[in-house]
Amino acid sequence: MRFLVLLGWLLVLAVLLWPFVRRWLAGLPRRPRTPRDELVKDPVCETYVLRSRAHTRTVGGKTYYFCGPKCAARYTGLGERM
Repeated sequence: MRFLVLLGWLLVLAVLLWPFVRRWLAGLPRRPRTPRDELVKDPVCETYVLRSRAHTRTVGGKTYYFCGPKCAARYTGLGERM
């Protein structure tokens, strides 16, 4: 029974203090969010690769993303044919 009374008082205290805690947290400097890495599709083998780990080639002003250097070479015509 004492536990429930204590739990009730803690709940009331938390509800009363929450606006002050929010104001205090709003005044703190925020860390800049890091952009999420997204999946891009390899046009040669059609697998999905993280953009940060993909090999890139720019053809005709457009950037293409590849899973590896072999797929990039195949796409640009520098590698062996499939």
